Amino acid sequence: MSDSPSSPAGLLTTITAPGDLKRLTTEQLTLLAAEIRDFLVAKVSRTGGHLGPNLGVVEMTLAMHRVFDSPRDKVLFDTGHQSYVHKIVTGRQDGFDLLRQRGGLTGYPSQAESEHDLIENSHASTALSYADGLAKAFALRGEDRHVVAVVGDGALTGGMCWEALNNIAASRNRLVIVVNDNGRSYAPTIGGLADHLSTLRLNPGYEKVLDLVKDALGQTPVVGKPVFEVLHAVKRGIKDAVSPQPMFEDLGLKYIGPVDGHDLQAMESALRRAKGFDAPVIVHAVTRKGYGYRPAEQDEADCLHGPSSAFDVETGKLLAAPTLKWTKVFAEELVKIADERPDVVGITAAMAEPTGIAALAKKYPERTYDVGIAEQHAATSAAGLAMGGLHPVVAVYATFLNRAFDQVLLDVAMHRLPVTFVLDRAGITGPDGPSHYGMWDMSVFGVVPGMRIAAPRDAATLREELREAVAVDDGPTIVRFPTGSVAPDMPALRRVGQVDVLREDERKDILLVAVGSFAGLGLDVAERLAEQGYGVTVVDPRWVRPVPIELTGLAARHRYVVTCEDGVRAGGVGDAVASALRDAGVTVPLRDFGVPVGFHPHGSRAEVLTSVGLTAQDIARDVTGWVSGLEESAPVGESQASI
Repeated sequence: MSDSPSSPAGLLTTITAPGDLKRLTTEQLTLLAAEIRDFLVAKVSRTGGHLGPNLGVVEMTLAMHRVFDSPRDKVLFDTGHQSYVHKIVTGRQDGFDLLRQRGGLTGYPSQAESEHDLIENSHASTALSYADGLAKAFALRGEDRHVVAVVGDGALTGGMCWEALNNIAASRNRLVIVVNDNGRSYAPTIGGLADHLSTLRLNPGYEKVLDLVKDALGQTPVVGKPVFEVLHAVKRGIKDAVSPQPMFEDLGLKYIGPVDGHDLQAMESALRRAKGFDAPVIVHAVTRKGYGYRPAEQDEADCLHGPSSAFDVETGKLLAAPTLKWTKVFAEELVKIADERPDVVGITAAMAEPTGIAALAKKYPERTYDVGIAEQHAATSAAGLAMGGLHPVVAVYATFLNRAFDQVLLDVAMHRLPVTFVLDRAGITGPDGPSHYGMWDMSVFGVVPGMRIAAPRDAATLREELREAVAVDDGPTIVRFPTGSVAPDMPALRRVGQVDVLREDERKDILLVAVGSFAGLGLDVAERLAEQGYGVTVVDPRWVRPVPIELTGLAARHRYVVTCEDGVRAGGVGDAVASALRDAGVTVPLRDFGVPVGFHPHGSRAEVLTSVGLTAQDIARDVTGWVSGLEESAPVGESQASI
């Protein structure tokens, strides 16, 4: 592939459905693979997206669609960000101009986009469970259909995969599991011998054949025994030394591989054999992330796994000017804290670079643990570390901590253990869609007894609140922040207890409680309300759970309370503040603004917030109408302060 991809042309424009692939020759398929890589780089360079993983699955995806008949046969991707090539060959090439943008293609499989997409998954390690259920359903209904699950890019590090494998092996249904192995340093065993051995493994008489070979070679003392040992070593070496077959075959799953995932003929041959075997089969494909595009292949960090925005095709470097990111602020402060406190350790779940834990790992590798895609294990392992006298800092995306709710509740909080969970990409994250929105955490984890939740508004408060969190020694803490660039510092006018006052007018009409990254929004809303003649006090509670007692006192001195948060309204901070006011006997009316419960379509953060009415203009208009309605409905002669 050239370093400067051109616009798609030739064969690619003739591919509108998977069936079109079946008429192509070997030479044409090779050319098509190159065109697809050019297409991917050209399109993703303009929008951002998951580039490296998809460059690595081109031939593998083409082979699957030549062997199986989608959508009758169901093809599932885990993780779903490996599905770009699948989208290309299932008629969605035109949609890539708006990849991950409002109204365009999603970055993951989507039922709304195509009949070839079944599961809308971006949380890893789930596809095998879906596949198990599908295969069972097809068997019970007597349908002659296959299920193909592509598992890779780290998904096999998740516990759900292994739970599913145990059940898949027991069910003995038609299911092909393609393991996309792009994370190992060993090379695949390819060629005629490996191909022959793979065929033998699917033969019930395989062990008998091996015995016959042993007997025959044993009669040649000088050559025979060494040759047999080499043959046996190839078999056992593949199975024991090189890759994880013993576990698969001990479960009763047949295994083919390792296969060169970039050799289309080899992949197609392996998949056809797997398809013909009337039981679950593992096809182990070894691929290279970023394959065929030099900047991705030379990117040591993650092979250009997921450029967040447009990049230069020649270099792979982002075009946008660098800005200070929330993750960087956290990473730098965590290292400083670790310098001061040898008991602080870091944990992440296959997200060392994206969450900033990599900075700690670089300086203190012995104090940093990457547990793979296993958030449940991360939480309970952190509990064990805390029991052992350490203070773990678990850094994950906000959306992924949902997977470990039970562990946070019963393994960490019930034991009152000092574990700090740092939630990156909290709130509406934008282009990656609803499965990535980190909008549930303040509601979900707000019910955990003893949990303290901090929401910093800028770099200074992130550093401050992270230090406060790791200073807590009698229970769990959460520090949450959004994705992207950090807002300019918003210094407080004063601090009331632990609540920061960001704006204060002489008139005390409205107390506006702005949570975390919504502090700037709160100030914009206040300015608009002031233009309508209202006096507004804007406060940042800093710690939103439990609700600071100071908020009830401030609320009692105002006529109305408004809360704004970038989490779901149901069970969110607004609900918690309302409950605190009721408990304190404060009867000031409250209106809460947050994200409506739902699976909101992907788009930029600003576009999604606009679509749900969380802009300064929308909120100010709604508050003005609400307050006017309350004032109009007040009994004649009753003071507004008592409303």
